[in-house]
Amino acid sequence: MCGRYAATANPDELTLEFEVDDDRTTEPTRSVLVNPQSPPAGTPDHNMAPTKQAPVVLTRTPRGEDDAPPSRQLRLLTWGLVPSWSKDPKAGVRMINARAESVLEKPAYAKAAARRRCLVPARGWYEWQASPTATDAKGKPLKQPFFTERGDGASCAFAGLYEFWRDPAVSDNDDPAAWLTTFTIITTEAEPGLDRIHDRQPLVLDPEQWADWLDPELTDLGHVGELLVPRPGGRFTAYPVSRAVSSNRSNGPQLLDPLPESELRGVVDPMTGEILGGTA
Repeated sequence: MCGRYAATANPDELTLEFEVDDDRTTEPTRSVLVNPQSPPAGTPDHNMAPTKQAPVVLTRTPRGEDDAPPSRQLRLLTWGLVPSWSKDPKAGVRMINARAESVLEKPAYAKAAARRRCLVPARGWYEWQASPTATDAKGKPLKQPFFTERGDGASCAFAGLYEFWRDPAVSDNDDPAAWLTTFTIITTEAEPGLDRIHDRQPLVLDPEQWADWLDPELTDLGHVGELLVPRPGGRFTAYPVSRAVSSNRSNGPQLLDPLPESELRGVVDPMTGEILGGTA
């Protein structure tokens, strides 16, 4: 699964890299958080966690302008998909990821897969590797966080889906609180090397796939399924980072710093399979 990632770019950078027509990240939106988001939504976040609002790229016709052409928009959406038919927003906590192998058939995702696809920009993602040799104080395999990013330095574009949930308790349709817009990240089998960290990884689309993936008029599920096929391996680099990232209260660029080999315990090198750091 993908349960944490780094969204380190600001809206101006994302607008340029993803060829966005309309930056809507300053618009008021409904959040599910009890306390204010930290760092604030729309600013660089090195430890993006479920239920936070994150920048997402999607293509839509501007509201109230049916004659206008669809535009590529940058919006702040809540991570954790809430289907339109949900009785309340709590479903989103369980739906942060959707499996590429079944996303076109499952009722919770199928309609969004046909018409509401998005890109989730990220510097890269975190995943925890269970050590085959080292254990924690409770005798369980010690878990080492890794950070994975594109080797070419470009942003990752996670394939995602989004949904609108209407709160029946809010009478005014134009009230931002009436609508909760959420997203999920699609995952696929981890490629060779990365599978030594975890058996799943986000489905990362390349720039030549973006237009089709974002096109709301592309409803042919056969074609959509072709976009869900994993790309050839070798695009990513991965390295161990501090366990500080395990706390969703930790943030800042230091979370991306490589962990010195002297601090590793029973860590498997993703590229070679070598065990680093012993067991003590």
